[in-house]
Amino acid sequence: MGEDVDTRKINHSFLRDHNYVTEADIISTVEFNHTGELLATGDKGGRVVIFQREPESKNEPCNQGEYNVYSTFQSHEPEFDYLKSLEIEEKINKIKWLPQQNAAHSLLSTNDKTIKLWKISERDKRPEGYNLKDEEGKLKDLSTVTSLQVPVLKPMDLMVEVSPRRIFSNGHTYHVNSISVNSDCETYMSADDLRINLWHLAITDRSFNIVDIKPANMEDLTEVITAAEFHPYHCNLFVYSSSKGSLRLCDMRASALCDKHCKLYEEPEDPSNRSFFSEIISSVSDVKFSHSGRYMLTRDYLTVKVWDLNMETKPIETYQVHDYLRSKLCSLYENDCIFDKFECAWNGSDSVIMTGAYNNFFRMFDRNTKRDVTLEASRESSKPRAVLKPRRVCVGGKRRKDDISVDSLDFTKKILHTAWHPTENIIAIAATNNLYIFQDKVNSDMH
Repeated sequence: MGEDVDTRKINHSFLRDHNYVTEADIISTVEFNHTGELLATGDKGGRVVIFQREPESKNEPCNQGEYNVYSTFQSHEPEFDYLKSLEIEEKINKIKWLPQQNAAHSLLSTNDKTIKLWKISERDKRPEGYNLKDEEGKLKDLSTVTSLQVPVLKPMDLMVEVSPRRIFSNGHTYHVNSISVNSDCETYMSADDLRINLWHLAITDRSFNIVDIKPANMEDLTEVITAAEFHPYHCNLFVYSSSKGSLRLCDMRASALCDKHCKLYEEPEDPSNRSFFSEIISSVSDVKFSHSGRYMLTRDYLTVKVWDLNMETKPIETYQVHDYLRSKLCSLYENDCIFDKFECAWNGSDSVIMTGAYNNFFRMFDRNTKRDVTLEASRESSKPRAVLKPRRVCVGGKRRKDDISVDSLDFTKKILHTAWHPTENIIAIAATNNLYIFQDKVNSDMH
């Protein structure tokens, strides 16, 4: 981000007690729509909160692009699977916006099992002057109706209406970890640990299974699917990542069942780095196509990698996110942090990548200059027009004034979910129950 960074924080729990964070308030996904005018967050309580960017004001240029709450609704409720005696959490795993095709907006939200399509529309006029109803909406006594009148539309206060359009259920045995809308704007896919399904947005009672890695004997299971995404332009191509650190690019033109990938992206492991934790930390937690469609970005526990679609043998770029944790893997395994699933994001021009870390830190890497920066999402940095100061983590030895020791990092504060505005330098960072929105005011070396 630049030298002059405008920062804003929106508390996801709104007027709830700041000091006490309930599990339900923890943000579990963040997603800008295709124009960046709307930003949706989902939380562990099954709620979706949509923020809308305010139009620029000539009188108050400092308020340019401020995001305010536009709509809040309960997307999922807790359920119980009586056949399997399993409780299904209401937590929103992923939100994906559909490209806007009319005045209304549409988004998909999913918990572990059920995907829902929501329509978000505005109403600022209401019809008045019904023939058979009075002003309160009650039916009139027909004997009193002596003349006919034409109803007219009268202005009213803006109302945002959210309505469920479709519910896609019974498609997954295992927990849904990804949904991705196809560029054909008619289909989308959903992925769980072992299968990927293709759905038509208009058909809720059936889906087509396009990937199935479930072995005949579950004891032979060696890897699971961790994330999946459609190519931004080619509606026949999609990629999915695995817990073994590999990426498989599939072409739906080749066969109906894409169990045989057309490309496998895998980096051979360095035997000198082999350890008990190697397999766990190599698991890919997120994969994102670049806006150009030429590259893929992946995040594993310690690194982010950029892959060229034309080169399967190794990534073209590897960036260390928090290499100082390599010596702490044992304690991170004991407190389960080693299984945290961090996401990653591209900026609008694919020149900078972003991902989260611990202690409410997030990292940015400039692909052109090879510069990187660590920034912190904190209450101190959330004052309007505050400047974000780069942070440094030191491992033993001499410490500079503002450096933070690796031993004093707070592993309960983790930034797993981040999103970048599709065209501008505005980022959204989810830190526990707080949503931070940072905006770059100047074009600098580090976007």
